[in-house]
Amino acid sequence: MHPRIAVAVSFVSLIISLSNSAVFAAAPPAGSLYPQSPFEFGLIGDVPYDEAQETNYFPNLIEELNAADLTFVVHDGDIKAGATPCSDDLLRHRYQQFQQFKHPLVYLFGDNEWTDCPRAEHTRSPEEWLQQLREVFCATDRSLGQKTIFLERQSRETEFKLFRENVRWIYGGVLFLGLNVPGADNDFGHEEFTARNAANIAWIKEAFALAVKHDLRAVMMVMQANPHFELPSTNRVRRGFNEMLSVIEEQTVNYGHTVVLVHGDTHYFRIDQPLMGSRSRRRVENFTRVETYGNPDVHWLRVSVDWKDPNVFEFHRQLVKKNFINHRR
Repeated sequence: MHPRIAVAVSFVSLIISLSNSAVFAAAPPAGSLYPQSPFEFGLIGDVPYDEAQETNYFPNLIEELNAADLTFVVHDGDIKAGATPCSDDLLRHRYQQFQQFKHPLVYLFGDNEWTDCPRAEHTRSPEEWLQQLREVFCATDRSLGQKTIFLERQSRETEFKLFRENVRWIYGGVLFLGLNVPGADNDFGHEEFTARNAANIAWIKEAFALAVKHDLRAVMMVMQANPHFELPSTNRVRRGFNEMLSVIEEQTVNYGHTVVLVHGDTHYFRIDQPLMGSRSRRRVENFTRVETYGNPDVHWLRVSVDWKDPNVFEFHRQLVKKNFINHRR
């Protein structure tokens, strides 16, 4: 059985509906996890990077997101360029910008704001910058933005008390999961990797267990790094993702419903199905990867969710007209 992806294209939008014969609609379970009406949310990432984006393109993006009827917005990481110096002032300024969002905003950390802050150039280590991110952006159990939603943080578990940035929330028959997985190689080989990787894997397993327990229609995981599905497991960049991808494959196959992995990192908008079964050597039909827009393209994805639809998700490409480039010059 093969997935069918239907695409409708217009000047400013592209709609992709995930259809999978292994995924099916069912009668609504009792409880408040399943609203009567569909809802929509936004996906962004890898922005802002430079002065033009910070002062023009990113405010244009925020303006358009604020005007849309969205339940929440998710930023999948990288809030500055890798070469931009890390500083407390930058983090405070970005926090203030995030508070301009009218909708709840969930922000996952990217490599540019901590693993790319080398000790040689700063008084703090990357791990200390990570802690600073937690203090600025994860101070409470609520999202960012003018309107907020409750986020369950992994730090409530004693074993993983450091990892406040790993979050989850359930809405509309879907379990949403945020992970601290930075590009380009998940910081593989550094001392902090082992504990953080263990936390991420435990959080993934818990999420799927909850999805099964509550009979949820889909799981969406969001992180910053592109895990490089296409690279061999022995590749230097891929090694930091091997164990996590193995767990994702196992959990996705056992779950049987729609699973979507959203990431940024490589700044190339795409929607595809790159996860190959380790035994079947075929594509895992109920798994889809979505990569968000990123520098220099400051646009966003509108995601429509309807748990009563066998496809659950539709992805709409939203191009911000104010951020169009004059290609004739």
